[in-house]
Amino acid sequence: MKLNSLIDRWFAAARLPVLLFFMAALLAACSMFTAKPVQPARIAVVLGAGASKGFAHIGVLKVLEAQQVPVHMVVGASAGSVVGSLYASGKNGFELQAIAMKMEKDKVIDYDWKIWKGGLIKGEKLERFINAAVNHAPIEKLKIPFYAVATNVGTGEEMVFGRGNTGVAVHASCSVPGVFQPVRIGKDTYVDGSVVSPVPVDVARRYGADVVIAVDISGGLDKDAPSGVMNTMQKTFNIMYAKNVATQLTNADVVIRPNVKEIGSTDMEKFNQAIFEGEKAATAALPEIRNIVEKLSAGGRLPAR
Repeated sequence: MKLNSLIDRWFAAARLPVLLFFMAALLAACSMFTAKPVQPARIAVVLGAGASKGFAHIGVLKVLEAQQVPVHMVVGASAGSVVGSLYASGKNGFELQAIAMKMEKDKVIDYDWKIWKGGLIKGEKLERFINAAVNHAPIEKLKIPFYAVATNVGTGEEMVFGRGNTGVAVHASCSVPGVFQPVRIGKDTYVDGSVVSPVPVDVARRYGADVVIAVDISGGLDKDAPSGVMNTMQKTFNIMYAKNVATQLTNADVVIRPNVKEIGSTDMEKFNQAIFEGEKAATAALPEIRNIVEKLSAGGRLPAR
């Protein structure tokens, strides 16, 4: 009896530590499977290159704004960096349209016929125009995170400006080789971002975009066979450019393609037509965009609108 009593007392004494051990193990196991906090989604708008066709970006932004599509990041190359920087500074679509209406070539174009400098346009007027329009705010102080894409002409590598002088970054991003003089910043020289990233979707992904809405204003390729040396060279360049665009766009969630084929690179006076085409193309893409936004909202990754 005494032996049995001792055994009972031993088990009784051991039961509590054993129970505590198993409870601790259970809690540790549960903590491993606790759901992580939902990360808010970041929607990026990527605005592609295209000179005067770039006014179409304004139409796209007007529609997104009217439909309350949140924009958490703006990435632009060439003309896309012009519109993108102004939008990121806090200007709405209608304010951008008002700027377009008042924009004249002599306000942003400063010709310099010293072609040995690498181009016919200095680009300093464009630089000053952008800085004045954003109240001289540097890129990192803009209201929406903004990235301007240029090409390091020495290395051939993509350069992404996410800090510093906004006007200088846009100037570099817009410096079309042979048209604008290359931009010297420190020890490096830069030309138009479209040389390497005409629609820089990959940049948006690298900087944390979960959803990318890309706007392609390249106009695609015409089906006509070229005639003559110059036309053949131009068509060859267009094919390479189109392939580059297509590669980038495969990584976008939504692609908006305004019909701007009839607008030339220097047709600044056709801004109304370009804006209208941007509105039409964005409106056509709204069902796809709404579907993405609704799924994100249902998953708690976007605040209720």
